[in-house]
Amino acid sequence: MMLREILRSCDSALRRREVTPFPDTDIAGIAYDSRKVGVGYLFIAIRGEKFNGIDFIRDVVQRGAAAIVYEQGDAGSGTPGTGPDSAVCFIRVANSRKALACIANNFYRRPSEHLTLIGITGTNGKTTSSYILKSILETGGQDVGLIGTIQYIIKNRIFPAVHTTPESPEFQGLLHDMFLSGCAVVVSEVSSHALAQYRVDDAVFRTAVFTNLTRDHLDFHKTMEDYFRAKERLFTELLHRQGTAVINLDDPYGKRLYLLLKGGSNNTITYSLEAETGADMIASDIADTFEGLRFRLSFEGRQYGISSPLLGTPNVYNILSAVGAAVSLRVPWEVILDGINNAENIPGRFEKIGAGQEFLCIIDYAHTEDALERLITTARELISSPAAKKEHGKRRDIPVEKHRPARRVITVFGCGGDRDHGKRPAMGAIATRLSDFVIITSDNPRSEGLLDIIRDIEGGVVGENYLVEPDRREAIRKAVDMASPGDIVLVAGKGHETYQEIKGIRHEFSDREVLKEIIRAKLTGRCA
Repeated sequence: MMLREILRSCDSALRRREVTPFPDTDIAGIAYDSRKVGVGYLFIAIRGEKFNGIDFIRDVVQRGAAAIVYEQGDAGSGTPGTGPDSAVCFIRVANSRKALACIANNFYRRPSEHLTLIGITGTNGKTTSSYILKSILETGGQDVGLIGTIQYIIKNRIFPAVHTTPESPEFQGLLHDMFLSGCAVVVSEVSSHALAQYRVDDAVFRTAVFTNLTRDHLDFHKTMEDYFRAKERLFTELLHRQGTAVINLDDPYGKRLYLLLKGGSNNTITYSLEAETGADMIASDIADTFEGLRFRLSFEGRQYGISSPLLGTPNVYNILSAVGAAVSLRVPWEVILDGINNAENIPGRFEKIGAGQEFLCIIDYAHTEDALERLITTARELISSPAAKKEHGKRRDIPVEKHRPARRVITVFGCGGDRDHGKRPAMGAIATRLSDFVIITSDNPRSEGLLDIIRDIEGGVVGENYLVEPDRREAIRKAVDMASPGDIVLVAGKGHETYQEIKGIRHEFSDREVLKEIIRAKLTGRCA
């Protein structure tokens, strides 16, 4: 593709061209990682967490780069347009990340213009909402692409996810591949990092979903206001002018976003569990049992019976967000209802782990104070609900003398290293206040000392109903060993992840597989 075409409509990012006249160079590829530059490539020098691409100019020139985009004010090795790199076209821009997004969109031939792109953002619920929506769309016969925290899916092809929302060349490349593969619709989780770093800029979103906003990523955003402003961009800058915003009115930031958009050109669909909010979509008569959810959904004067195999009240919100997106795409209600019922357990999201035990084991990705509170509260509601007690009493696989209501919630959790320290004591307080017993352990300590992280968590505990076990496998084993019939064991923080990162090294570790192994060992009397 010719350089002029790649830079088309990127004028807002460009400041001054360093080479005059501007050559119409044929570009073989684009890259922001100097190691991926090939002959005839356009290299975009962006600022990363540890490095600045401008410092690798000499390297990319030696690799055969035909053109280099760099940010105004950057000074790296070598002076553009002189010496051995004089044949290379240098382009100075006001913001290299914005330029990268525009360049990537053009290079991959503006794929979102040929797709129906739905973006889902929020602190919690993005992944589950995206999978429910995918199930609804596929039930209606659509070929769907998915970009998210767990994996990237192009119809029936699955790729492991590197980031919730990848950098713009990978994001646009995925959209391009999805279009070529016949996908009509793409559901994408959109992280706050991606929005703050312009990774999805220049893509055209037809529907945008806001799930909620609670404390997270303040190591990056610094304040909740900055965090909200990043999320807001999806609705105020990237949503198509005739697109639809789907918003959770039970969330304070959701209300704020709704008021911000009210009266604008976009359509809105709001949802809530409270009729008093005046939301468009209301959930009521919620029955939460060990077997799944049932509730009544009211929309535009009609009521619909919802049945889902997913557990917990938070999933009522996730279902509502997916339904709102489906309604915005005019999916028939019979398809919506079947699609919700067809949605299976999402990996690592309130996922039941069973190996024949008489107590419930759940793994969940909850790694924020709000998510942990929702997780434990959901477990508490689940074991105390009349429906759950009735079902537990009817189970024929439990001896008669064990027909009794569930008793305790046992929580295993830790906090990640090199992230927001402020949430650690808050999570310690929530876990010990809401659980019957807590085992504080490791998560992904990364470069931090594990015991330092645990001490931060202990700074918030509100009782003596806990113990510290730094070894995550041993912590899970202790939780399983102390569980009695009817109890719930929660293993929080890592969910779908299959590793632990310690001192920069990723060690193989899956909560799912470790739990299964330990449960089987308990049932057979072996040591795990």
